[in-house]
Amino acid sequence: MPRLVVKFGGTSLADIHRVRAAASRVRQEVERGHDVAVVVSAMAGETDRLVDAVRAEGALFDTREFDTVISSGEQVTAGLMALALQRQGVAARSWLGWQLPIRTDDSHGASRIVGIDTTALLERFRTGLHAVVAGFQGVSPGNRITTLGRGGSDTTAVALAAALCAERCDVYTDVDGVYTADPRVVPRARRLDRISYEEMLELASLGARVLMSRSVALAARENVRVRVLSSLVDGPGTILCGEDEIVEENVVSGVAVSRSEAKITLRRVADRPGVAAAVFGPLAESGVNVDMIVQNVGADGRTDLTFTLEEGDIAVAEQSLRGGAGAIGFEDLLVDTDVAKVSIVGLGMRSHAGVAQQMFAALAEVGVNIEVISTSEIKTSVLIRRMHLELAATALHSAFGLDGG
Repeated sequence: MPRLVVKFGGTSLADIHRVRAAASRVRQEVERGHDVAVVVSAMAGETDRLVDAVRAEGALFDTREFDTVISSGEQVTAGLMALALQRQGVAARSWLGWQLPIRTDDSHGASRIVGIDTTALLERFRTGLHAVVAGFQGVSPGNRITTLGRGGSDTTAVALAAALCAERCDVYTDVDGVYTADPRVVPRARRLDRISYEEMLELASLGARVLMSRSVALAARENVRVRVLSSLVDGPGTILCGEDEIVEENVVSGVAVSRSEAKITLRRVADRPGVAAAVFGPLAESGVNVDMIVQNVGADGRTDLTFTLEEGDIAVAEQSLRGGAGAIGFEDLLVDTDVAKVSIVGLGMRSHAGVAQQMFAALAEVGVNIEVISTSEIKTSVLIRRMHLELAATALHSAFGLDGG
């Protein structure tokens, strides 16, 4: 029979009533003739509670034991889901990461999947038994429990769909699909029927929280069709697929926003070889991800170097930069947290000229000033004042014909 992987996030499993509702959706897929593997997250808030419990024991801890603790939330929901399915007449059993096994590297807390053994699972399919698999976890080469880090359950689901050659991976969440913009920011945003892996990857990297970048990249690499849909309301959802399945490419498919931006400017840095490495090397070693970078060289051979980063990384970045001030040679360090990023994304940007100019004109028309610009093949991002975020996003959404009825 055709195989289907179905994944439920924490909000879809927040209590026993939602677990039962999720089981009912699985039962419907079984009745349609699918062999179903269900991947579950922990109940909403449970992983955070477990992380806090570990940290209460001290700032330094054994990461192997950390993974043992925080992976336990998925064990609970896997068992509950299997019980709920059995009660609804579906033959099912639960599997933990080490039981399949889902093999990972030994980077505890942020492991990567290196392989999934589906032999036992396929044997059970042939007997009419369906599977419930704990997401977010696996087993290391040393036979220790590992966890996959942020978005780990989505990654588990996509990887399992690839290993099973499933016809699709359905990801149930608290939204009914991928929208042209965040409806909380742009009220006239509309749900997309389809979106390419590449566009979704850009949107995810820009702050769209529907799917994490890691799972989207894996789906693209393994050519796994993913459907995003709501566990709370019925609807067709949004299909993530290859570019060849998109009949007509929109110039712009979506507008993404990020409020968590900050800007650092190093004033009057010496314009000489090695300065950029002296700035960004230590930042990378400190785990600070830098996004937009602008360098303005003055006539006197000194330069202002501006870059953006996550607001939560400011303290670490400042410590790193001030510690390396001698090697960098800047005169002043300025921090600005009153900024936000607005981006447009679309496959059609590859083949249509003047998209950036149209974006800048739309922002100018509503009086929004642009401070920093960055571009890629299918994306253009601008840094603006934070108070103008909603205004800018709404203007761009309308300018590129994305408004719904």
